[in-house]
Amino acid sequence: MPSVKSYAGGLVHYDAKRRRVWLGGQRMHHGLTGAVVTTVGLAGLAARRMTTLGGVEWALLGAVLMVHDWDDRTAWFQRGRQE
Repeated sequence: MPSVKSYAGGLVHYDAKRRRVWLGGQRMHHGLTGAVVTTVGLAGLAARRMTTLGGVEWALLGAVLMVHDWDDRTAWFQRGRQE
C-alpha cells in the first residue's frame, strides 16, 4: 500500500510514513507554516481586525512552529517537492 495519499483533486498530498505534506507540489514545513501564521496574527493586529489577545496568540503559535522546525530553516522557502 503506498504511503502517499492525494486529496482535493491532487492539490494536497500526504505521506503518512514520512509525515510530510505537499500543497500544490510544494512541501510544507512547520517553519513556513509558522511564518504564515505569525504574519496573519501581526497583520490582524495592525489592521485592527483581531483582538490583541487573538493576534498575539496567532503570532506565538507561528513562532512555536518556526522554532520547532529551526534546523530545516534553509529549506522553508525552497521551491519544489524536496523529497
